[in-house]
Amino acid sequence: MTAAQNHRIIVIGTGFAGIGMAVRLKQAGYHDFVVLERAEDVGGTWRDNTYPGCRCDVPSHLYSFSFAPNPDWSSTFSPQPEIEDYLRKVTDGFRVRPHIRFGHAVESAHWRGDHWLIHTSQGDFTADILLSGMGPLAEPSIPKLPGIESFEGEVFHSARWNHDLDLSGRKVAVIGTGASAIQFVPAIQPDVEELHLFQRTPPWVMPRPDRRITAAEKRIYRAFPLVQKAVRAGIYWSRESLVLGFAKLPAMMKQGQKIAERHLQQQIRDPELRAKLTPDFTLGCKRVLISDDYYPAIAQPNVEVVTEPVLEVTPTGIVTEDGVKHEVDTIIYGTGFRVTDLPVMDLLHGRDGRTLREAWADGMEAHLGTAVAGFPNFFLLIGPNTGLGHSSMVFMIESQIAYILDALKTMDASGLREVEVLPEVQREFVDGVRSSMRNTVWTRGGCTSWYLDSEGRNTTLWPSFTFRFRRLTRHFDATQYRTR
Repeated sequence: MTAAQNHRIIVIGTGFAGIGMAVRLKQAGYHDFVVLERAEDVGGTWRDNTYPGCRCDVPSHLYSFSFAPNPDWSSTFSPQPEIEDYLRKVTDGFRVRPHIRFGHAVESAHWRGDHWLIHTSQGDFTADILLSGMGPLAEPSIPKLPGIESFEGEVFHSARWNHDLDLSGRKVAVIGTGASAIQFVPAIQPDVEELHLFQRTPPWVMPRPDRRITAAEKRIYRAFPLVQKAVRAGIYWSRESLVLGFAKLPAMMKQGQKIAERHLQQQIRDPELRAKLTPDFTLGCKRVLISDDYYPAIAQPNVEVVTEPVLEVTPTGIVTEDGVKHEVDTIIYGTGFRVTDLPVMDLLHGRDGRTLREAWADGMEAHLGTAVAGFPNFFLLIGPNTGLGHSSMVFMIESQIAYILDALKTMDASGLREVEVLPEVQREFVDGVRSSMRNTVWTRGGCTSWYLDSEGRNTTLWPSFTFRFRRLTRHFDATQYRTR
């Protein structure tokens, strides 16, 4: 048996979290680390989601690292290939690729009393400190449709798009109307013969304020980086103002909802279809979607919006509860990801062999969304209650990275070999988050969303301003941890 490779630090994943962590580790003088990646290139969710029309719904200048501005974005909302390419350029530009071990799928990780033992598909590793950059948008959520195993056509999830399949002339069923579906539906609608869109709950859709970034703007950003920094700051603060509606004064969402209602009325003239597409919950309760081509696409003659629940799948189609059979030869899931049921929960074993799933039996929770009681020398990036409904996750990731780096520096300066957040500290933080969540639109907006776990708890989003989160993560406080 090959001996395990030993490193001071191991990072899992090469999305924004893993790559950002690797860059900052190297800049801080930590070189004894590796990044484990199951795929053959970097990119995380932006590598895996290659469906037609895929792009970011956060402005480009904000959806990037503060330490690596990109003056060459083509538009104000970046398309997927540009974001994936950006992550590759950051990886190579900051010379962290040699630290990455591609094709190493993490199968389990166990705390062994004074170190972590990580089993991968290509051998074992040990580390003093384990950092997880496995984000929540990694594992597709696929509904268990009765009879799906009998279907004779093609089936795939939007996050595992089948590019070898020509959709021209096909009869396609799309299950779900979330953020992915409203992007790929307009892209495939002109090609398919029929498109049956199965909608459980209609989303609120806002206009997309997208435009091409001119060559002159790009030249200015390259020549004067401070100008791009100022643009980024302006976008950041305008986005922060949205927190007032989402989390502080939900009644303010009514103004934004009027914009969404007008957008729907202007683009959907058929009153029957418009009624199907009108949500019965407050804007913001579910993820707010942005699109200028979704409504026009589903108003086309070859599209049918189906609101009846699915009863079963047959070899040649889908039967709904009203008895209607929809003949299709392709099923595409636009059903999102396992956000509150992360596969990593079964892979990680902390003190006494307890899994993360067992530790989270009463819901996902972590101190500052970063440290979990019972899991020494382990830190999460994009952990519980760090998600956002209004701004860029990259800002939150950078805040957590700074906190973890300060933890490492504190350990080095104080001669600490082990740190584990105290349960009472974690409890106090989580109680505060849940208290802040009570009056938000996500809790009181009248909907059920993927933000909520099976018990109705919002364990995914941060219920306040992001600058408050950054202030909380600015310094690592060793008194909040059991240390050795």
